[in-house]
Amino acid sequence: MTSRVFTHSLERAGRASALLELDASGRARRNRPWAIAEVLKDWIAERGLKPGDRLPQERELIGLFGVSKGTIREALKALDAQGIIKTRTGPGGGAFIAPVTESGALELLGNYFFFKGLTIGDIYQLRIRLEPEATASVAGRLSKADFARLESKMKVYDHPPSTIEEERQQRVAELEFHELLVGYCPNPLMTFACRFLISLLKNLTICRRIYGIPNPELREHGRSYQLRLMDALRKGDTNEARRIMDEHMNFAGQRMEAQEAFVARQFLKVE
Repeated sequence: MTSRVFTHSLERAGRASALLELDASGRARRNRPWAIAEVLKDWIAERGLKPGDRLPQERELIGLFGVSKGTIREALKALDAQGIIKTRTGPGGGAFIAPVTESGALELLGNYFFFKGLTIGDIYQLRIRLEPEATASVAGRLSKADFARLESKMKVYDHPPSTIEEERQQRVAELEFHELLVGYCPNPLMTFACRFLISLLKNLTICRRIYGIPNPELREHGRSYQLRLMDALRKGDTNEARRIMDEHMNFAGQRMEAQEAFVARQFLKVE
């Protein structure tokens, strides 16, 4: 049964074009293992496979694609490297759909941007555009439990910090408030994009340096915006929630960029 279904899906995915796609010079534009991996991904998506589901056995894949064992293994390695499958050996072994976690995806994407020289301005350029919309989308959708979770985060920074370490903890908690809030957005792509930007602010070296600098103005203003935001969300006021978050992001961006410049100057003095 699996073989017939897989063969049908393979034909619909365009086996010949996927494997033999040529460039203008007539050479194969994709190598065979990579092309097979792409067809397998299409099949996984079409079948709606979930973490833990098994792919067809290696022997079956060899017969279906008409390629060598080595080519199939390279294709499976490609899927393994992408975090889509995991292979197990021994009795009951094979290739299984792997769970793709948000934290893992954020970490991989963060590694990609590690050497890109991102600035605070780069991050807030997108936060200013995305987070107000994500916030507006949750107005009227939050439960009492949701508000309780958000208020729990806000309690961490409802008072001035007494130490530099507490300052850092409060800054991280403020970012976690935003992570939690955008998590209620019904658009999973917008949620992921917003959380990725927030993860950069939590992990970039320049940001970690900034969080060690006392900044009472940012904490006080940020909490003030959030209190007004919570009121707008309780009322289900979409436009007001969007407006408040837009002001919040613009203010935070300006303050963070100013601190980025200060830290850069201090670093140059030390050098």
